[in-house]
Order: sequence, then C-alpha cells, then structure tokens
Amino acid sequence: MSLKITKVVAAAAGFALLLGTAACSSERTDDAGGDATGASAKGGLVGIAMPTKSLERWNKDGAHLEELLKDAGFETTLQYADNKVDQQITQIQNMINQDPEVLVIASIDGTALAPVLAQAKEKDITVIAYDRLINGTADVDYYATFDNYKVGQMQGEYIVDTLGLKTGAGPFNLEPFAGSPDDNNAKFFFSGAWDVLSEYVASGKLVVPSGKAPKTNDDWASIGIQGWSSDTAQSEMQNRLNSFYGTSKVDVVLSPNDSLALGIEQALTGAGYTEGVDWPLVTGQDADQANVENMLAGKQAMTVWKDTRALGDQVASMVVQVLKGETVTVNDEKTYNNEVKVVPTFLLPPVVVTKDTVKSSLVDSGFYKAADLGL
Repeated sequence: MSLKITKVVAAAAGFALLLGTAACSSERTDDAGGDATGASAKGGLVGIAMPTKSLERWNKDGAHLEELLKDAGFETTLQYADNKVDQQITQIQNMINQDPEVLVIASIDGTALAPVLAQAKEKDITVIAYDRLINGTADVDYYATFDNYKVGQMQGEYIVDTLGLKTGAGPFNLEPFAGSPDDNNAKFFFSGAWDVLSEYVASGKLVVPSGKAPKTNDDWASIGIQGWSSDTAQSEMQNRLNSFYGTSKVDVVLSPNDSLALGIEQALTGAGYTEGVDWPLVTGQDADQANVENMLAGKQAMTVWKDTRALGDQVASMVVQVLKGETVTVNDEKTYNNEVKVVPTFLLPPVVVTKDTVKSSLVDSGFYKAADLGL
C-alpha cells in the first residue's frame, strides 16, 4: 500500500496546507503582530522540544521539522532531552526565556509539564503538542498526531486475520505488551488492539500463559514498558518465556511499537526460536530500519507506519497559521481530552506495512532508499 506524501512548500506567505481532507477548525487571534498577509510570520522563533535522540524516529522528527521551519524563514531552537523529564522541563524553561512565538513539544511525561506551560502562557506563547498529548493543563493549544487508536486496531486486526480467528482457528498462545505508562499515546495503542483481541481471549482462542492479559483497557499500564525500552522489553519477554513456556511455544506477540518489538525479537532469538519454523507473529509500529530489516528476514510480521514527514509538514503548517493569525486547521475536537480540556487536534492516517509492501510503501515513497534495506 502506498502513501502519497504532499510536501509543505515554504513561501513568503507561509506553507501551503496539506492533506485535502475535510476538516473543522479552531480559531486563534493574531497575537504575533503584523498584517493579514502574514508578513510577520517570517523570522519568528519556534522552540522544538523532542524527548530523546536514542530512538531513530525522534531524530528524524526533530531534524525534519527544524528543516521545514528554517526553510520558511523561522529561527528555531531544537532540544532533545535524553528521556529525562527534568531535563526536558529545563530545556522548555530556557526556550521560554528566549521569547519564542510557538513551542512544539513532544513530551516525555505528558503529565509533568503543567507548571512550565503556565509560564509559557504568561508570555502568550502558543503550545502545540507533537504526537504525544500533554495532560492536566489548559495551556496546550493544539495537538497533532496520528490516529493512535487506529494504530492499535490495525495491529489487532492483522493478528485476527493472519491467525484466522474469525473462522474459528486456535487456540494460540499470545503475549501482549503495552507502551510506556507515562506516554498518553500508549493507552490508545493498547485500547485499539485490545478492543479487537479481547473477545478472542475471553473465548479461549487466544490464551495468555503468563497471565499478563489486562482485564480491561484501563489496566493497560500493568503491562507497560517504561520509556519504550528495548532492553526492558527483552528482559520481560525472557522472563515470560523462562517462567511460563516449557515445551509450549508462544504463537503471537502484541508489541505496540518497533522499539519493544526489537527487544522481544532478541529474546526470541536467545530462546532458540527460528524464523520460518516456530517464529511467532510479532507486531510493531514506526517502521524503524532495524525492524524493517527484521520483517524482510521473517522476524517481524508487520509494522504500522506513521510517516513522520507528514506529521512534521502538518505541524509546520500549524505554526505558520498561528503566526499569521489564521484559522488553525484541525479535524478532531472531541477525542483528546487531557483532563482539563479537549485539545483541538489534527489526526493523520497510519498505514500497515508487511514484508510484501516494504518496497511500495517505504521505498517508493522515499522514506528509505532500497540500498538502506538491502533491496
């Protein structure tokens, strides 16, 4: 399946809007100064706070967004926080002291930023949450992300379809994992998948030998892997295999993203599983290069690709709209309640990628070069 990506074009008046989908809007008055043509948009400072450089996707996200904004004539300050909440808060405070017009924040802990965002609001700085919702504050203005519930649905539906659960196949041994408990997106990933899979767990077509099957979606954090750590996921999978699998085999692993999948796959290799023989179905998300290579090698069944170039394009468009005093385009004003307000959101569509669609989705779109993947 191929996803066509429309690039943001930088011009004197700002970016052209992406994605010709119907959308509702959220208004903002022009606090940046300047006339209706948006001439004031050029030259403004935009702060970009990313969680870590240790995951491939955040390196790409930060670099792409910074490039777009610089090409449009903005000054930028881009900071990575090494997955340390206190470090990210300090970085945001330092950005606020530089008087930016807009802050774009991909949070580490979506519940920890309310005090520092109150400081931003005192300076009338617009805050855009990038891919991770910021909770517990009224001082986040917009949110841009992918349809994260749909990501989980896609993983669950892939498992159901591939195993033939609708036609009565089974039982299969399942081990479910969830993402970092401090990441608001993780609950949407798990809920989407569990809403699809839980009926088969209840009917006995999917059996969880470890017992680590949350009774409800609200219990997802009980199997969450802190910090989306590959090493922690590997240790957890090793423990489950050693403790609950003697002569039996695991048939399927619900992994919410590629970072966890990588650790899980390393644990499976260490336990003697062999691709093409007894290797289980493993899901993922993000289309990280190492995982795409594992897909091609038969060690991962699928990944849900969120083309972060499109997310960066959309956020860049929103930044320009804010600074020009224009209507900021969103397409969801109901779903993302951060416990204080419903944050106006722009959702982008994810795409399932399998071994058979790596070339058509990831290479033909320019996300990877064929040589990067050994194709």
